[in-house]
Amino acid sequence: MADLTDLGVAALRDGFRRGDFSAREAADAFIAAVAEAKALNAFILETPDHAIAAAEEADRGRAAGEIRPLSGVPLGIKDLFCTAGTQTTAASRILEGFVPTYESTVTAKLFGAGAGMLGKLNLDQFAMGSSNETSAFGNVISPWRRGDGGNAPLAPGGSSGGSSAAIAARLVPGATGTDTGGSIRQPAAFTGISGIKPTYGRCSRFGVVAFASSLDQAGPMARDVRDCAILLEQMAGFDPKDATSLEFDVPAWEAGLSAELKGLKVGIPTEYRVEGMPAEIEALWQQGIAFMRDAGAEIVDVSLPHTAQALPTYYIIAPAEASSNLARYDGVRYGLRDLPDGANLQEMYAATRAAGFGPEVKRRIMIGTYVLSAGYYDAYYTQAQKVRALIARDFAQAFERCDLLLTPTAPSAAFALGEKSADPLAMYLNDVFTVPASLAGLPAMSVPGGLSAEGLPLGLQIIGRPLDEQGVLNAGLAIEQRAGFTARPDRWW
Repeated sequence: MADLTDLGVAALRDGFRRGDFSAREAADAFIAAVAEAKALNAFILETPDHAIAAAEEADRGRAAGEIRPLSGVPLGIKDLFCTAGTQTTAASRILEGFVPTYESTVTAKLFGAGAGMLGKLNLDQFAMGSSNETSAFGNVISPWRRGDGGNAPLAPGGSSGGSSAAIAARLVPGATGTDTGGSIRQPAAFTGISGIKPTYGRCSRFGVVAFASSLDQAGPMARDVRDCAILLEQMAGFDPKDATSLEFDVPAWEAGLSAELKGLKVGIPTEYRVEGMPAEIEALWQQGIAFMRDAGAEIVDVSLPHTAQALPTYYIIAPAEASSNLARYDGVRYGLRDLPDGANLQEMYAATRAAGFGPEVKRRIMIGTYVLSAGYYDAYYTQAQKVRALIARDFAQAFERCDLLLTPTAPSAAFALGEKSADPLAMYLNDVFTVPASLAGLPAMSVPGGLSAEGLPLGLQIIGRPLDEQGVLNAGLAIEQRAGFTARPDRWW
């Protein structure tokens, strides 16, 4: 039943409840799709047994009249979420072979809601990257190809590139992602899917391998806005095991979906028109503005004056926190241990970290250690935190004039693998539109808005007030309905 892989989360859930197919049939269809798509390298580890066990439990539950919210829905799990009894690597050799004895709160919630796990999805190592080229287990390759006849393999975005590629290729109906500076939204834009970063603290970080603790946030990635709403309802919620978790009730986001934006004001930040932005990105933005007007919203210009400082601020704060978080990987307690003959403790630390961390991770650790060092802490880290507060204030002042913000998600369509990897600064610029909302802890979503001249997906980003995921989802739905984006990659793998 290969056609089952064309169904998203809502369609699988509802079809299973109606009895159109069994959960086992759905699981088998996706397991077969995953097995046939190894050329994409979207998975670090396949877990068909987990998906089958959850499916069989769902089938038994339906027979007994006990159906859970995600019964019959198998998912992909980004390999940054600890999964009890299943290897979790963060795409790094330093954690290869690490099998957690505990479950992340997000995956525990999803599995408790009836979802199965098709496998652990590839990512940039420790979530550090924008193209999924820093994984120790090889590049993820986008299922998309340029429409000009060129056959260059394309980046699926990062760090959640395995998630985005698997969803776009119909290997999974939905997946978990994490977003530190845009790692849900940018890959969603590159592959023509939807993804939402909720308000910081909406989803627990317990059991998620840390990159930058004040920025990391879990969120769903799926084929459309409704599917994201369904998954986010099951992922979100207060968790006493996470000191940054917000103690708020989880709204019924799916039931609240509406593409009617009458009475709302949508702000267009003038500073997001960055130098050198391609004409097709500007045209996409203008089309998004037209969609918002058609949905009943009033368009207003707003200013976010510290936007230009967001990227350098992020690339001080995030590496600083990474330097602290990754100090725990020393070869003593878990993961890789490189112990040369006759080595002392310090030499073991050095050898283990040299062998286990990839070049991008080492680069960020070194930057972070430098900005935290004596004599430089105040000049860099303290100043960056002050600018971060100004960026958050900019958003707060903008939201005095509007309800939502609309911007492009990324400054370009997907680029070829290897095209930017030699220039870290060019790679970091991929996050120019997504980083500000992360620094401010705001909910933000990417939805497909159209295609580039080369036939590749382009995304539009909606940014909302703190805790206004409903407004973000509704604006995303308004764009989705008006854009009518149905393009999908031609199967070549």
